[in-house]
Amino acid sequence: MTPDNPAAAAAPGRDTAIGRARQFLRALGRDLAESLGPVVLLSAIAILVTLHYVRPAPPTSLTMAGGPAGSTFNTVAERYRKILARNGITLRIVPTQGSLDNLNRLSDPHSGVDIGLVQSGVAGVADSGDLVSLGSVSYEPLSIFYRSPHPIERLSQLRGRRIAIGPEGSGTRALALALLKANEIEPSGPTPLLSLEGEAARQAFLQKQVDVVFLTGDSAAPATIREMLHADGVRLYAFPQADAYVRRFRYLSKLDLPAGAFDLGENLPAAPISLLSPTVELLAHASLHPALSDLLIEAATEVHGHATLLQSAGEFPTPSVHSFPISADAARYYKSGKSFSYRYLPFWLASLLDRTLVVVVPIFIVVIPALRYLPAMYNWRVSRRIHHHYRELMALEREALRHLSGTQRSALLERLRAIEKSVIAVKIPGSHAEQLYSLREHIQFVRDYLERATAGDPTLTPG
Repeated sequence: MTPDNPAAAAAPGRDTAIGRARQFLRALGRDLAESLGPVVLLSAIAILVTLHYVRPAPPTSLTMAGGPAGSTFNTVAERYRKILARNGITLRIVPTQGSLDNLNRLSDPHSGVDIGLVQSGVAGVADSGDLVSLGSVSYEPLSIFYRSPHPIERLSQLRGRRIAIGPEGSGTRALALALLKANEIEPSGPTPLLSLEGEAARQAFLQKQVDVVFLTGDSAAPATIREMLHADGVRLYAFPQADAYVRRFRYLSKLDLPAGAFDLGENLPAAPISLLSPTVELLAHASLHPALSDLLIEAATEVHGHATLLQSAGEFPTPSVHSFPISADAARYYKSGKSFSYRYLPFWLASLLDRTLVVVVPIFIVVIPALRYLPAMYNWRVSRRIHHHYRELMALEREALRHLSGTQRSALLERLRAIEKSVIAVKIPGSHAEQLYSLREHIQFVRDYLERATAGDPTLTPG
């Protein structure tokens, strides 16, 4: 009898087929998810670990401790500002009293100062905290002028004279006190140590109100030294023991000046002399972004790399370690220069590219190789289910080899039917159908054995 509604009659069969298809897709999706899960998890861990070490984009502004208005430090800071502006970095300059003030501001976490120029040798006066050096950028020679009919060979011979060493907190005073202490001249002794510096100290010396004056930085400019050497009875201390001082005070350098270096016409000095000089270091916090570290060293090269009376072209900046450790980023720059991207691309684009590569590289290193093994992992998971039924079948066959009663053989046949039913119900892709049908053939082989044994086949000999 033909149903009145063929479509309705076919509906149950169609629903069953759709249900089976859905079950198959769910099983397939579960296999893919379980196979792909470890790859996704490993990739996520690799990317998260990488992001943990990725620095954010470099800031677009910095604050620099400068110096007194009109000073060399302030002039240098202004030149840095113009150079950094080419790369879109705004440099804010904070006026200060000089080297020691710069160090104090850098050491204060609440000052907001990121970088500054500091004379080496004053680090012991303040807590340097996390400060690192981006390199020494120039010499800041010490010039000691005195009056005497005969040259002085040792600083200890200044004992009892009026000495201008600079005000409290100045880099000149810190250096002068260190050198005088090494010669047993200290503030508590009989030698008057006066807090005069710069132009005030120079005028007091020329007016014979002081006997000795220590000058560094802007106070010891070549023009000033030339003027002092032309004054009657004035001598420039030549540091005969310069090599010993450099060994004892590691932040000092020995500068050899030839005769006539300050005045060829008057041949001043009349003979070669040695001066001692600390260096000026460009300091920053250890957290300074590497890209900004590179920019600052590049700016320092442009500002300080030319030849002067006291230095050769290209001598500065240099990674020489004095009072502060050289930063890892600066050491890398001095060794190999700017990275490829920063060398050939605009600063903002190079920064973006570097951070993008840090995320993309783990994808190529972890994700892509892992995806190559994904098909094998998927095949293993599907094959494992088939192999599970093989293990059940092998265990059943081993039991069938024993002496069994009819009831026991019937129970084994029932277990075999259950295995076959679960094999038929398993959802696997067509690529593994051959393994599945091979398993079913083996199931039939075991069934035949059991049925023959039940029928009493004399050829079977259970062990």
